[in-house]
Amino acid sequence: MATSGRVVARIGPAVAAAGRWVRSAPGTYLWLAALAVTTLIITRLPPEEARAWLGHRSTNLHHLAEDPIRVLIGSAFWTDGGGWFGYAVLFTLFHANAERWLGTLRWLVVAAVAHVGATYLSQGVLLWAIRHGHAPERAMFTLDVGVSYALAGVAAVLAYRLVWPWRLGYLLVLAAVVIPPIFVNRTFTDIGHAGAAAIGLACYPLTRGRDRRWDPAEMLRGRKTAAK
Repeated sequence: MATSGRVVARIGPAVAAAGRWVRSAPGTYLWLAALAVTTLIITRLPPEEARAWLGHRSTNLHHLAEDPIRVLIGSAFWTDGGGWFGYAVLFTLFHANAERWLGTLRWLVVAAVAHVGATYLSQGVLLWAIRHGHAPERAMFTLDVGVSYALAGVAAVLAYRLVWPWRLGYLLVLAAVVIPPIFVNRTFTDIGHAGAAAIGLACYPLTRGRDRRWDPAEMLRGRKTAAK
């Protein structure tokens, strides 16, 4: 009993801290919870049914022309079925920190603008490729769902939370992630990710008035002081 009491005493504060963190970014974790449900649905469907289900929610050229609002909203709540835990980590690192810093409304605006803007940019490039014979006509029905455009945009806007020179290093890493795939893979989604990051950086006006800048050097100094 004494041992279990000590375990509870150690775990309790960690659980409470995790709860406070989740409550401080409600939009992020409600979105992540919705993705958990939709991911479970997709993984339980046969492959052909899963593809048809996702295709109905795809932000491809065909659906953007017929019912853009439905697919733009719907596609943000579906992935191709795998990697939910990976998204949980990325949402915690980027979305949760951005929501805590900007507030839920401003964070949501950045995510939505990046998602919509990058979708139209990437599909516009694909339309140009079809019309000029660089892609087949069937590409109008290509599968395009997921949360990566919004994630790229939010990750980019977080650069403004860092002080110099940390911000410069962060921007260089961001550029190294989103720019090379455009030339290596040359897919419309790679263009979408780079476009989403550019849109996130263009959301600088939404960061005004949010003065809680983060200096990693202060955190490192604090740890060294505590160690002494």
